Amino acid sequence: MRLSKAWIIASKDLSIVRRKKSIFSTMIIFPLFVSVGLPVLIYVLVGRAGSISPDALSGLLIVLNALAFFFIIGAASLPTAIASYTIIGEKQEQSLEPLLATPTTDSEILLGKSIAALLPPLVAIWIGMVIFMGLIDGIIFGQLGYLYYPNAVMAVIMLVLVPLAAVTAVEVSVIISARVNDVRTAQQLGSLIVIPFALIYVLAETNAFPLTVPYLLVLAFIILIVDIVLFSLAVSTFRREEILTKWK
Repeated sequence: MRLSKAWIIASKDLSIVRRKKSIFSTMIIFPLFVSVGLPVLIYVLVGRAGSISPDALSGLLIVLNALAFFFIIGAASLPTAIASYTIIGEKQEQSLEPLLATPTTDSEILLGKSIAALLPPLVAIWIGMVIFMGLIDGIIFGQLGYLYYPNAVMAVIMLVLVPLAAVTAVEVSVIISARVNDVRTAQQLGSLIVIPFALIYVLAETNAFPLTVPYLLVLAFIILIVDIVLFSLAVSTFRREEILTKWK
């Protein structure tokens, strides 16, 4: 597999994504809402108080870790818009067939399209997380007496779980895109990948799934195994001959 060929495909898809205002705006709105909206909520609830009890402060820190999980949910949802469009959208616009007719391999095409679907959401999510951490530190520094972020939990979420969740979303979108012919349908079906992450968020809010480093690493390992299985399915599902001859 030639990485240079994959990057050429990714660069082409990224240039197309930049011109799609609906996709581009989604990459900005969600991270901005989470990174600014949630700290504003925390400020309204506790930031104006002169002091809070140790028990309340401990509960607040649990809530903050749970809120950080929203970035994982975002990473599991944002790539679906790009991944679905770069396959089905190009097919509808009759720009996919020329690519499939080139000497590039299926793996190179999938890698290139996966890179294009991963980079914008990851950059947007990471920028949002930096803003989130800065605002939260500014709000609760007076209560804690030290900077809460960055910490080990956020490092695992930011550097391990967010990329793995984004990869899951891309692979699911590739598999779905090989079975449907409508971008909207593919995006709607792909968005279902958010459900298991949302359930984990609910468990985290109730402290049934503690968002500690060991638990998060176990979760990351499980997602990694799922990603490996999905990648195998995505490669076997993406058959250029069927796309060229059967997609109508």
